[in-house]
Amino acid sequence: MPSITSAPEPLADDQARRLHRYFLQMGFRVVCFWGAYLASGWLRWTLVAIAIVLPYIAVILVNAGRDKVEYDTSPMVPQAPRELPPLAEGATVVEQVDDPADDETDGPDRSQHQDRTDHDAAPPEPGRPEEDR
Repeated sequence: MPSITSAPEPLADDQARRLHRYFLQMGFRVVCFWGAYLASGWLRWTLVAIAIVLPYIAVILVNAGRDKVEYDTSPMVPQAPRELPPLAEGATVVEQVDDPADDETDGPDRSQHQDRTDHDAAPPEPGRPEEDR
């Protein structure tokens, strides 16, 4: 699964996963006890042995620590752009028209619309209104 970070799994998710695993193992232990009650002979003693040993194994497996989940953090490769579908019957292609506002010679007088992001301007003086500058 692609991931944008290499951060570990949240602690709450890890604890929930470990608790779920432990409950499954203890559920299997209960099944072993019921099977030992219903079975006879060597099967009974095998199920009792499993039910006795299983809690120790379950605790070791559950407390073994957080699993190290590796996520794919390699950069995404962009897909090639898809082709446009063919034109519908009777449709015509309109060429792009240049915006006259982009052309300084044909556009409106740009001196009235000075951009306030001039980097060469002096910083404002404190206490002096902007109109006095």
